[in-house]
Amino acid sequence: MSILVESFFHQQSATFSYLVSCSVTKAAMLIDSPADFNAASGILSFNTANDIIRHIDENKLLLEWVLETHAHADHITAASYIKQQLGTTHPCKLATGSKITQVQQHFSRLYDIDMPCDGSPFEQLFNDNDNFMLGESNVTVIATPGHTPDSVCYLVAGNAFVGDTFFMPDSGTARCDFPGGSAKQLYQSLQRILSLPDQTILWMCHDYQPNGRELANKTTVAQQRKSNIHLQANEQDYIQTRQTRDATLNVPALLHPAIQMNIRAGQLPQAKQNEQRYLTIPLTVLL
Repeated sequence: MSILVESFFHQQSATFSYLVSCSVTKAAMLIDSPADFNAASGILSFNTANDIIRHIDENKLLLEWVLETHAHADHITAASYIKQQLGTTHPCKLATGSKITQVQQHFSRLYDIDMPCDGSPFEQLFNDNDNFMLGESNVTVIATPGHTPDSVCYLVAGNAFVGDTFFMPDSGTARCDFPGGSAKQLYQSLQRILSLPDQTILWMCHDYQPNGRELANKTTVAQQRKSNIHLQANEQDYIQTRQTRDATLNVPALLHPAIQMNIRAGQLPQAKQNEQRYLTIPLTVLL
């Protein structure tokens, strides 16, 4: 059994998307696909997604899954757009972790969105240790809460797509100050990933290139265990370091538009009577 991993880098959000395919059957899954969004103009476009779609068609892949590792706060997902564009020829399902319902409940209240909080429009909600087949390879879903409650990783053929848990060793680990986040939970999730075999390849969702180094998107369990700058001490020290750092971080630039779209798998908000669609920004007034 063999798989092919291809990465696509979204410069705007420093996000990696992964197209994982079975070399025998051409079955494929796409992880964390981004849309393009200009916050100043409100223009939502899909150039990056269209590049991925073109690659799928040119290589005669059969896209079966469009997966999210969690509801991202730094980019808008292109999941629903890609499903719509490929829906007539590709039987792809939208899927994410089952705790997306908890995220939907919180943010639908914050943004006053009238929506069911049952996981829809995602068609498959994964629980910890769920499995599915990608061609001839088994994919295992690992729940990795901490950054967000709905975070999951996808493990296939010695490759783990870790979402916003790990960064490259010189960047450490993800923030835990979003609603439902927990540094203690993330530490436990990180340790679970580190319990995988040393040679397991960990594919990053982001790289912010500290100190101007070259872009990088993969490492191994052994390298993370040895060198990750946030994991060289015990659990209590990690929690303290993580919470102290999180208190200094700015809100992600696209937090409000991204979350409103991503809890709905990238579906557009309903148009108003003037046929215009809107995203909202909760206002905090400091006097």
